Amino acid sequence: MDSYLIQVNGHGDHAPMLDVHLKNTGNNISPGKVKGRKPRWAVRASEMSKKTFNPVRAIVDSMKVEPNPKKAMISLSLGDPTVFGNLPTNDEVTQAVKEVLDSGQCNGYAPSVGYQSCREAVAAYYTCPEAPLKAQDVILTSGCSQAIELALAVLANPGQNILVPRPGFSLYKTLALSMGIEVKLYNLLPEKAWEIDLEHLESLVDEKTACLIVNNPSNPCGSVFSKSHLQEILAVASRQCVPILADEIYGDMVFADCKFEPIATLSTNVPILSCGGLAKRWLVPGWRMGWILIHDRRDIFGNEIRDGLLRLSQRILGPCTIVQGALERILHRTPPEFYHNTLSILKSNADLCYAALSAIPGLQPVRPAGAMYMMVEIEMEHFPEFENDVEFTERLISEQSVFCLPATCFEYPNFFRVVITVPEEMILEACSRIQEFCEMHYQGAEGAQDLECDK
Repeated sequence: MDSYLIQVNGHGDHAPMLDVHLKNTGNNISPGKVKGRKPRWAVRASEMSKKTFNPVRAIVDSMKVEPNPKKAMISLSLGDPTVFGNLPTNDEVTQAVKEVLDSGQCNGYAPSVGYQSCREAVAAYYTCPEAPLKAQDVILTSGCSQAIELALAVLANPGQNILVPRPGFSLYKTLALSMGIEVKLYNLLPEKAWEIDLEHLESLVDEKTACLIVNNPSNPCGSVFSKSHLQEILAVASRQCVPILADEIYGDMVFADCKFEPIATLSTNVPILSCGGLAKRWLVPGWRMGWILIHDRRDIFGNEIRDGLLRLSQRILGPCTIVQGALERILHRTPPEFYHNTLSILKSNADLCYAALSAIPGLQPVRPAGAMYMMVEIEMEHFPEFENDVEFTERLISEQSVFCLPATCFEYPNFFRVVITVPEEMILEACSRIQEFCEMHYQGAEGAQDLECDK
């Protein structure tokens, strides 16, 4: 029979290449049946694919409602700042990419963790005395979502658990369950501007807890943690010896009366993988450029976590090289007024939306301090004809053509999330329609009680 010798050759910095040498011993393999096996088709989806579940898509796709044909649809549901064209990125950002594209110098493969010069640029942008960074502390990824995926994959094994905020970004659960990792939800407190319930958080830690996810500034809450609260979170992580995965994609997207504190700048001993990217602050989510910043001043992660991230990054051979080539210019030459203008628009929209919704009986918005979102409580006892937030938002679509995301998507029933990136006139029109909807369906205490008796 034929024998096959496959030789792997690696030279210097180049990836190993496969050299295949065939040696014929004179016998041929017959194409007949393999002994003991009856050929049959049995193609099935993998267990990983079956475990993959996105609650946002599952809920939204099940909302089979048609908007009111007499009113133009206003979508306040999608966290994409580019949808309406009112928040374009800066000219420096697009020009940087054009020049790299024209140069033709970034069309090939880069190292899976990113070009060295680009990692140096990210490290230089985020380093500070409290949390110093070098190029070797940076892993470039295909968007922040891949950064989160790699961070989870390197920290947790199947059968372990991670601590996830409620309400929180649904991707954490989607990724974890597909990897066989259990999700434990810790509560955020709306009456405290969505601070973490620290006692509840600490009660969830056990011997199988692999990491704590801290999302600040928050999606879906629009909250920004104070320095003192971040220090309290770090104290819990330190006591329990649990590393932190910090989702800071909205870092620095905070309003003027607030300050963003990267959690790594406050940590003296807790190791942190901080995930970020270009998507939100630079308003280019489709460019898929993210990163992991490794903060490990006590060498708790050691080489094992770094090597693990390197190996995991090799699964898709790194992010887009064109955007990598433009990264240094994007980070260091985007003018400060661009960030300021974006935040001014978001703050103005947040203030308008908060004021309008606060005046509507039956709704209790929680004022945001950053990011692109606002959470609004529905006092369901005053809307007894609706079972839950999903039914409430379905009817809002069908009657008023306003689409807000039910907070059941974020494991937090009886709220809905509003995206505040839309143009001002659209925000005002949407709030007006929400007011009309609520006035139509609102029941005072007596009316709600009578309706319950009639059921």
